[in-house]
Amino acid sequence: MPLRISGQRSLKTLPGHSTRPTSAKVRQAIFNIWQGRLQGCCWLDLCAGTGAMGAEALLRGAQWVVGIEQSPQACQVIRQNWSALAQPHQHTLVLRGDVRQKLPQVPIPQFDFIYFDPPYNSDLYLPVLQLLWQQECLSPEGEIAVECRTKHPPDLEAILAIGWQQVRLKTYGSTIVIFLGR
Repeated sequence: MPLRISGQRSLKTLPGHSTRPTSAKVRQAIFNIWQGRLQGCCWLDLCAGTGAMGAEALLRGAQWVVGIEQSPQACQVIRQNWSALAQPHQHTLVLRGDVRQKLPQVPIPQFDFIYFDPPYNSDLYLPVLQLLWQQECLSPEGEIAVECRTKHPPDLEAILAIGWQQVRLKTYGSTIVIFLGR
């Protein structure tokens, strides 16, 4: 499946439907919301899938882009894509494994932006958001974008009970993106 990011750059992808890339519409909307704040930022891509969000962050000036992805094949593709896009002053790291186990191993203490797009039917939303809160992974002025389905969104009350503050909530067709801050 062909996947294009800013400037019509093509990314390598996995064959079939083993990953669900964020739609171009949602990807563009998120980067429009965060534009002007990405230069020199630290970006964390959880359940990175194709790595398109991290690739876009690199193109928009992120200094560090870290991804966590379960699939070994996807990790290989992400590494290839990110290394092809990264400039000499930019750094990338891809960790393979369960996000709940790998998150404590991330060498950067805080991120300016975190993009979290787990498989929609997974039970990862609350445990990962709890872990991000406990480890103080988000910088004080940072934001998390959580992608989910409109039909079965995660329990927003439970997310806010962790301590997160809802910054905004956007709906794009059958996708919701919940923006959270500290």
